[in-house]
Amino acid sequence: MELKKHQDQRLPERKGQKRKLEEEIKEGKRVISAAEEEAAAPYGEARRVILNEVYTQVNILNSTFSWHETHRGAAKRATHILAELAKNEEVVNVIVEGGAVPALVKHLEAPPSSGIDHNNSKPFEHEVEKESAFALGLLAVKPEHQQIIVDAGALSHLVSLLKRQRDVHRDGSNSRAVNSVIRRAADAITNLAHENSSIKTRVRMEGGIPPLVELLEFTDTKVQRAAAGALRTLAFKNDENKNQIVECYALPTLILMLRSDDAAIHYEAVGVIGNLVHSSPNIKREVLAAGALQPVIGLLSSCCSESQREAALLLGQFAATDSDCKVHIVQRGAVRPLIEMLQSPDVQLREMSAFALGRLAQDTHNQAGIAHNGGLVPLLKLLDSKNGSLQHNAAFALYGLADNEDNVSDFISVGGVQKLQDGEFIVQATKDCVAKTLKRLEEKIHGRVLNHLLYLMRVAEKAVQRRVALALAHLCSPDDQRTIFINNCGLDLLLGLLGSSSLKQQLDGAIALYRLTNKATTLSPVDAAPLSPTPQVYLGEQYVNNPTLSDVTFLVEGRRFYAHRICLLASSDAFRAMFDGGYREKDARDIEIPNIRWEVFELMMRFIYTGSVDVTLIIAQDLLRAADQYLLEGLKRLCEYTIAQDITLENIGSMYELSEAFHAISLRHRCILFILEQFDKLSDKPRHSQLIQRIIPEIRNYFEKALTKPHQHNSQL
Repeated sequence: MELKKHQDQRLPERKGQKRKLEEEIKEGKRVISAAEEEAAAPYGEARRVILNEVYTQVNILNSTFSWHETHRGAAKRATHILAELAKNEEVVNVIVEGGAVPALVKHLEAPPSSGIDHNNSKPFEHEVEKESAFALGLLAVKPEHQQIIVDAGALSHLVSLLKRQRDVHRDGSNSRAVNSVIRRAADAITNLAHENSSIKTRVRMEGGIPPLVELLEFTDTKVQRAAAGALRTLAFKNDENKNQIVECYALPTLILMLRSDDAAIHYEAVGVIGNLVHSSPNIKREVLAAGALQPVIGLLSSCCSESQREAALLLGQFAATDSDCKVHIVQRGAVRPLIEMLQSPDVQLREMSAFALGRLAQDTHNQAGIAHNGGLVPLLKLLDSKNGSLQHNAAFALYGLADNEDNVSDFISVGGVQKLQDGEFIVQATKDCVAKTLKRLEEKIHGRVLNHLLYLMRVAEKAVQRRVALALAHLCSPDDQRTIFINNCGLDLLLGLLGSSSLKQQLDGAIALYRLTNKATTLSPVDAAPLSPTPQVYLGEQYVNNPTLSDVTFLVEGRRFYAHRICLLASSDAFRAMFDGGYREKDARDIEIPNIRWEVFELMMRFIYTGSVDVTLIIAQDLLRAADQYLLEGLKRLCEYTIAQDITLENIGSMYELSEAFHAISLRHRCILFILEQFDKLSDKPRHSQLIQRIIPEIRNYFEKALTKPHQHNSQL
């Protein structure tokens, strides 16, 4: 904006003025009081000098309000000095404190005509007003000064300055000077009304909107730009101002300005239209009816990134609710430039293009067109952004694209599912959007989409095959798992990742395999104990180590344990072989049991007599060894369950070895699931890679068995 230029480029001039200002103080033009000097002390000598200079110029302005040539010259210099000082935001407060606002407002209007000399000359006509408007506009950059300036009566004078365009045609006034004062007045209104709703309303009430609309057709392009900038500010979130701007027939001129070769002109024009359209459906319809759509699309290819950004934002607003407009925008060629903008180094440009594509992607036909024109990959890349708004706009656009079945295979084959799963999303709304996108993709994995993905798993390059297998592990229905992972070798692809030398690929494979177990209801880490080949007989708790009717005695650690052959024969093949086979224990009355502690043997026998027992972690491994020795599968399952609760990152290797030593299938499966679930944490543990290579064959057996048996609902561990 014109008023804000060069604010930080005045420091060398300031240093050069200091001696001059000090000399003027010594001459006694304005003496700073002791109180003022004390107030200035914390800010140093420079502030005192500036404050004194402000007082000096204010005094000049207050005493030179006439057409006398000397007065006009002094007033021109004073307003110019104050404007130069105001370019430095650090001293703006000092200028306001020094009483400059009322003096500057006074000089926004011409002096009384009674002071004009007999030659009817008006020295420095428009010049003093221009510098006053310029200075006030700079002071208004700080929000706390806006109301002070308005309360001093500036608005009515600024609106009058806007109307000086008519002076050029009426009496041949200096057109260049008039152009300058009009431009400064428009810029001052822009700064005064910036983010200040009450002042926006005051400008309308003072009649400022009609002359600003007229100025859009002014021959001077700088004036056009300043007028459009003011209208842009006045239209922002102010419905009454919007309506008056439209009622003043601004739209035809603004749309013509969209086609201007001057980037500054079409940037301001598209900004005004964007603010008019925002949250105003009726005005949006008028804008479209007036022919704005094609020139706005044309701005997507502008050399001005600001115009591109505003055009993308406006197209997103056009596409917000009107489905026909969404289609028309795409038909008129907006998609390709928007996709190109996704790859711009300008983060705001990327953000607005993603916003527009997200709105367009809510139409089914547009979804396929955006993906076909290459929009998927750049949108996925934007998920890596650290800008929350940009990230969310990209996620919303991807959510739209995922709604079209024709996009699903492309989405998966370029790694979109992994990108959504691995992303670090900044705001909760983005996280929710990503979750809905994955759900939307999951709902489409059937029929022709699934057939196409299976085709890619067979014929595509290896990287694509792996991406498809990974995605299907997360998204497919349990009913399709056998088809995908057994019949079409999806399991081989996942196991290939697990055996890769790349840690990232290993982790992806492990996560996918673990997800597969969660989706399949048949995969239970602790299976039910197999049925006994003969009907189970439980004598009951009262017969445990009871000599009543006992026909066999076991000697354990020197102690007698009374038992009953009929119960033992029914419990396992090991005892049947002991008592029915050719072993010496067949007819023995006392049988010695070595290598088993009394507590372990007693629990084992209690299980045989009752069918249940509480297995504590302290005794679980010894009891597992005994259960394996005596082929008590039900007791083994109970022991495995208890032991599985104690699996940790530190002992997983030894737990897996334990499962192998005692043929503990359920414990082994639980170890496998633990390894898959905690893969990222295990990756830096010693001997991790050897353990992974060791278990891959068992993982294959595990999944092949689980995925080929009929579905049934088993309880998970």
